[in-house]
Amino acid sequence: MALQCGIVGLPNVGKSTLFNALSNAKAEAANYPFCTIEPNVGVITVPDERLKVLEALVTPERVLPTVIEFVDIAGLVKGASKGEGLGNKFLANIREVNAIIHVIRCFDDMNIVHVEGTVNPVKDKEIIDTELQLRDLDSVDKKIQKVEKMARAGDAKSKRELATLLQYKQHLEAGQSARSLAVDAEDQLAIEDLNLLTDKPVIYLANVDEAAVITGNDYVEALRKSIEGENAQLIMVCAAIESQIAEMETPEEREMFLGEYGLKESGLNKLIKASYAILNLITYFTAGVKEVRAWPITKGWKAPQAAGVIHSDFEKGFIRAEVIKMTDYELYKSENGCKEAGKMSVEGKDYIVQDGDIMHFRFNV
Repeated sequence: MALQCGIVGLPNVGKSTLFNALSNAKAEAANYPFCTIEPNVGVITVPDERLKVLEALVTPERVLPTVIEFVDIAGLVKGASKGEGLGNKFLANIREVNAIIHVIRCFDDMNIVHVEGTVNPVKDKEIIDTELQLRDLDSVDKKIQKVEKMARAGDAKSKRELATLLQYKQHLEAGQSARSLAVDAEDQLAIEDLNLLTDKPVIYLANVDEAAVITGNDYVEALRKSIEGENAQLIMVCAAIESQIAEMETPEEREMFLGEYGLKESGLNKLIKASYAILNLITYFTAGVKEVRAWPITKGWKAPQAAGVIHSDFEKGFIRAEVIKMTDYELYKSENGCKEAGKMSVEGKDYIVQDGDIMHFRFNV
């Protein structure tokens, strides 16, 4: 499954600096708005020690880790929902991603202008929220007009759908994002085709200075308080530190550098973990002499769905899954060793895949 996270934020909050540091891609970073006009895509490898274990035991021809695409999307300003600045382009790009990483400036620097004049993380958040909510409200209103006609004609399904759409309309008009409205799974189908921007999961990335990278600051605390009840994640990253890490050649150098700041992991690792968590993802593996590979899936998926991320034929013709737990693979050193020890289970269509499962699918098309 292609995994895309869109990096958004007002101009000059550190989006492109952060993007360059995370992906080693060279999006232009400059001290003026709209220096990133077309979305830049950086493909980031997801670090996973379990792949190294499998590589050592299987010695495959190639190893393919999970990747996440980070998309640096053009800066947003007030009025974007009406096409101001690069609003239409921004909103079209953001609609395509799985999750939103909202970069918010939480540091003072007289040398970097703020598009709104002063540093105010809560206000910055609200500006982007408002623009996305207004665009979503427009989408909901258009669908209400279509569904209303069928509901008036007495169609029961349309009546229920209309009631749900009116809930979303009221929620958005109150300045609330769609993801914070509690509706059951069946009613949520009413907005599924709209791909609402504010229904996407969000990670708020507080871009802090070096002094605040561990303890945070008043800006971060104000932002944290403002997102209570949103079911969103907040992480602190210093884009300046990440830029320096990106230039280092070896893991040892990076580890030593992080240690100087009292950090146990890079901002990239924190962001990857947060992305997995917010998207409710786990990883299973396939392991053979040709290839060892990590596959991201949604937590709770059953074996046929997991097989489908490899190829749709695997899901359509699913017969069974042969499953080995990672701890058993490490202990018995090979697939045959696990078989002989009785540590390979044969699972059917109702098996719920667990994080770290090593799987082989049998199918017939």
